[in-house]
Amino acid sequence: MKKISTLLGLFLSCAFLFAQKPMNVIFILADDHRYDAMGFTGKFPGLKTPNLDRMAAQGCHLEKACVATALCSPSRASILTGQYPHRHTVVDNQAPVPPGLVFFPQLLQKRGYNTAFLGKWHMGDADDKPQPGFNYWLSFKGQGVYYNPTFNINGQQVAHRDSAYISDLLTDYAIDWLKAQPAKKPFFLYLSHKGVHAMFEPAKRHKGMYKDMRFSPPPSMFMTATDTSKYLELKNSGVSPELKPFVENKKDLPNWVYAQRHSWHGVDYMYHGQINFYDFYRRYMETLMGIDESVGRVLDYVNSNGLADNTVVIYMGDNGFSFGEHGLIDKRHAYEESMRVPMLLYAPKLVQAGSKLNQVIQNIDIAPTILAMAGLKMPGYMQGKSFLPLLKGENIEWKDRAFYEYYWEYDFPQTPTMFALRTDRYKYIYNYGVWGINELYDLQNDPYEMNNLIRSTAHQAVASQMRTDIFKWLEQTGGMQIPLRPLTPEHTRGDHKYQKTY
Repeated sequence: MKKISTLLGLFLSCAFLFAQKPMNVIFILADDHRYDAMGFTGKFPGLKTPNLDRMAAQGCHLEKACVATALCSPSRASILTGQYPHRHTVVDNQAPVPPGLVFFPQLLQKRGYNTAFLGKWHMGDADDKPQPGFNYWLSFKGQGVYYNPTFNINGQQVAHRDSAYISDLLTDYAIDWLKAQPAKKPFFLYLSHKGVHAMFEPAKRHKGMYKDMRFSPPPSMFMTATDTSKYLELKNSGVSPELKPFVENKKDLPNWVYAQRHSWHGVDYMYHGQINFYDFYRRYMETLMGIDESVGRVLDYVNSNGLADNTVVIYMGDNGFSFGEHGLIDKRHAYEESMRVPMLLYAPKLVQAGSKLNQVIQNIDIAPTILAMAGLKMPGYMQGKSFLPLLKGENIEWKDRAFYEYYWEYDFPQTPTMFALRTDRYKYIYNYGVWGINELYDLQNDPYEMNNLIRSTAHQAVASQMRTDIFKWLEQTGGMQIPLRPLTPEHTRGDHKYQKTY
């Protein structure tokens, strides 16, 4: 009996140690990938993303993933710090990383992880120098280029030629790094793609594959005096718009949205006329194929090299992207297509194949969750929360809302500072510092956010409470200030850089 008891104790001890074994994590981040631009959602007829579809079918789809700011640098900083933008202060694409800011991979290193960053950093400035928290570093300056990039690899500049495509190269380097990992040491790999950032450039093998793709314009695309002409233009172009009768409240659409239609980020003068809308749309989908293939190659490597039992693969977009909703392109605003992102998780030993998580997850929750997967506690300065218990099916108290903030930028003055609160039922948007109107939408009955209820007598209590909740959130999380930066020489002399960049 004593021998059996000893063996049982040994077995339970081993089981406990196995359960506590730090998990390997591969985090794949795409740029400007909107939440519904995946084949399995059916939102974009003809779009094929077989590997993202496979990841959803064999893993978990986190359906309500959102970002705290729909902009590259702030979103990336929130992922790495677990903090809202007003806390980490990287509030736009030029704001510097403050001294002493801790990225969660630094904590993984202390836990014994090998860590690697490969791809677009784009935080603070255009530099490509190695950053804290990574044993292996591969990046490029600024937004980078799709073809023939030059990488900073651990401090050395390495140029690529012969039509080398960036999504392929980053994946090649990522898999080579995975091959070099010792079997007994946990690892964290951050694969950060340039795609699908504008101006979109697909791999040569994907060019033209969607030349016949039909575009179904969102109902909110037609909300000005040009409605009729735009409809006829789309109809005559053969894209066959299928407009359904939705309630519209044109008079309460904010003035800045009307004005932005004919601007750099509007459908009537997009990128100041540099590209046709339909080419723009189809090229986005073609560029996405390079990301989809990258995901497939990573999944194949994990499955064919005995890593699936103790490795988690997470796929996410840094922010969404508009294709005509409210007459807009790009991101930045707080509408659904901008603040929501795709998020998929593959881990056969952790989540059931084909499962879905319908709780609200934000980018500030990524760092706490990955730390939990490593067996580490979340530091007190983080403002997110680990959703690992949700993945395990545990019944825990969880948030039912997502907060959002965006701060006006010198280079893109068309979009104002705004704060937003999204619940399953309503979204309230507070447009700060402009002569206009705030917004309240019933997401259940108005998924395209076309009927602004801010003047509705029946919704005044909802609007008042959500506005109060926004400012209470800001006050409690250290956000009661507008981050300002000094004007640069090019701004003071009226050199509108935004006309030449994206």
